[in-house]
Amino acid sequence: MKARPAVEVPSIVLVLNSGSSSLKIGLYEVGASHLSELLTDDIETSPQDENPFERIDRLLGKNALPAPTAIGHRIVHGGPNLTEHCRIGPAVLQHLEAAAVFAPLHDPASLGLIHQAIAHYPALPQVACFDTAFHATLPEVAYTLPVPRALRTEGVRRYGFHGLSCESAVQVLAQDLPDRVILAHLGNGASITAIKGGRSIDTSMGLTPSGGVIMGTRSGDLDPGVLLYLLREKRLDASALEKMIDQQSGLRGISGVSGDMRVLEDKASGEADARLAIDMFCYSASKQIAGLIAALDGIDLLVFTGGIGEHDADVRAAICARLKWVGDFGVRVIPAKENAQIARHCVDILA
Repeated sequence: MKARPAVEVPSIVLVLNSGSSSLKIGLYEVGASHLSELLTDDIETSPQDENPFERIDRLLGKNALPAPTAIGHRIVHGGPNLTEHCRIGPAVLQHLEAAAVFAPLHDPASLGLIHQAIAHYPALPQVACFDTAFHATLPEVAYTLPVPRALRTEGVRRYGFHGLSCESAVQVLAQDLPDRVILAHLGNGASITAIKGGRSIDTSMGLTPSGGVIMGTRSGDLDPGVLLYLLREKRLDASALEKMIDQQSGLRGISGVSGDMRVLEDKASGEADARLAIDMFCYSASKQIAGLIAALDGIDLLVFTGGIGEHDADVRAAICARLKWVGDFGVRVIPAKENAQIARHCVDILA
């Protein structure tokens, strides 16, 4: 009797993408040759909120969707010991606890969610996917920070972020991926990455997600002397300094109005500081891109992604206008599909 062909049983992956005050979820069916999004939702969270998994279970039931067979977590910072996406176990959790000091706005929330997920789905495998993993290929000249060796041995180095966004763009480009690509992930958080042959060789963010390009509420790169001035003359402690750099600076700090580009563009014609914030954002991004063109020894393609990168044609035009001196290169807009990328990684790792 002729054997029947094996029937593919697709995996159902629940993806959890947590921020400091929100949780983006996605449910995906992943097979050998297909990926389907079954559900997506945003959940606003606070310490007083119910267990988010009770709401997720209700959503699955209401929409008659299958229960997950695996859980995938987006983790902003893997620290020095977690440089590849991996299955979560006791050792991984220990490394994540240690890495939380590098991303205090993001990693503690992600860790809390992991523990809740393990308690709610004790039988399901869980996978950690790191925004830093894509940048594990940075050469020494790019990842080394100019600080004493003792600090470097403790893990003080350039890590880079938005790696899952970079991965998803590389996935979309596939066979059309040119040799020298610069990816501009522009949103409330923003970073620029130089990709050569599909691998990250330099990126604008450093030890933490606070550096590089001007962002919605984050300062981006600052003269270290500014921080010393604030410590010495304004008597700011570490908590106040962190709040200023991450929550009160960037577009919000420059404009005095908002860190939301859409709000600033509505006000730009009547408020000089709102116009200045927009101009500085575009100027900052174009300077970072220009520097990474030098790192790549040229550019074949500039990719825009992220909320601003995907949806704000005026910002894209302003940035490209400052790069006319470069000559001809392609420009594309590719939506960030971080959650879908996490779902793919879960299936690959668990296989």
